[in-house]
Amino acid sequence: MKINLTLNQKIIASGVAALVLIAIIIGGYLYYQSTQKGQVAGSQSQEEARKLVDQIGKLVELPAGEDPTVATVTDVERLREQPFFQRAENGDKVLIYTNAKKAILYRPSQNKVIDIAPINIGSPSAETTSPSPTPTSSPEP
Repeated sequence: MKINLTLNQKIIASGVAALVLIAIIIGGYLYYQSTQKGQVAGSQSQEEARKLVDQIGKLVELPAGEDPTVATVTDVERLREQPFFQRAENGDKVLIYTNAKKAILYRPSQNKVIDIAPINIGSPSAETTSPSPTPTSSPEP
C-alpha cells in the first residue's frame, strides 16, 4: 500500500516537523538556562552564607567545624508564638548549628545579634522505662 501525498500535504508535514524541531531546540535551551541559573543561585547563596558567618563571627564566638543552615525571617507574625522569635523582624537571619545545637538570630540592618538559643533537633526521648515489680500472691497456709 503506497501513500501518495499531495504537494500541500508535503508542505504541511514539513512545516509541522520544523515546528516540532524548533520547539525541541527552544525547550532544550530553556532547560539549559534554568539549570545554569540554579547553579549560580546556589553558589551565590553559599557565598552569602559565608559572608554572613564572617560578619556574625566578628560579634560572637560561633561553633567551629560546622557550616550553619541559614534562613531568613519573612513572616514574623507566623513565628511570634515561639519565644526565640519574640524580638525578630522580617529580614532577620537565623543561623542554625545542628551539631552544636544552637540557633542565632541576627539583624543585618543593625549588625546586631538579637538572640542565641539552644535547640533540640530530632533527639530521641531520654526517658527509659524500667520494669516494675508485679505483686504476687503468696499461697495461703
